[in-house]
Amino acid sequence: MSLRKPSATTTNGHETPGERHEQETMAKYEMTEGHFSLVRNFRLADLVTIANGICGSFSIFMSAKYLVSNDEDYLWSALAFPLAGLFFDFLDGKVARWRNESSMIGQELDSLADLISFGVAPALLAFVVGFRTYLDTVVLTGFICCGLARLARFNATVASIPKDAKGKAHYFEGLPIPSSLGLVAILSYWTKQGWIEGKHGIPWGTLTLWGKAGGDGELHVFSIVFGLWAAAMVSKTLRVPKI
Repeated sequence: MSLRKPSATTTNGHETPGERHEQETMAKYEMTEGHFSLVRNFRLADLVTIANGICGSFSIFMSAKYLVSNDEDYLWSALAFPLAGLFFDFLDGKVARWRNESSMIGQELDSLADLISFGVAPALLAFVVGFRTYLDTVVLTGFICCGLARLARFNATVASIPKDAKGKAHYFEGLPIPSSLGLVAILSYWTKQGWIEGKHGIPWGTLTLWGKAGGDGELHVFSIVFGLWAAAMVSKTLRVPKI
């Protein structure tokens, strides 16, 4: 999650230059007419952020193609695209600082792209490799929703987090959502070893919380890791140093 933050806020009731810049930028979006005025007003950093979202979207579609074709090349593509998304996620913040361009729209774009690439795409990958029971899908849905809440909290509280002289935050509250690539790396290793649905199956097996085996009460043990990861993302007390 790159630090695409809005400019400084008012101080002592007086409008700061950063705030005036924000208002001028938003006015430009509102006053520009035409069907493609939003696209014309995108900055370079915004386009880099959209590339992150494109990578996440391609991962989702490659996962879907694997499900209908069982061609493992599509699965490997689906596993690789979130990593490409991480590259663009790091790059957009650097481009924004290089060009001294930051905006509320850029910040929202960054969060939405992160949700696709590091929330929805990894959860679907987990489903694809074998986390397909009813309770598995409940956990994966919670994983996505916790990522969504994590990003919303980041946008709402980023201004209050201590920063260095360059405006860089000292830490993240909770695990940043791109950390889900750690889970994608595990799924990649399992794929290489053949520990996926249709081959040797998911490691650690399943446990049945109620009913009979194979019913709605069955849960893959490793789904608990996804649940704990989701809880760590929304944690208030877990502080991850920003590198």
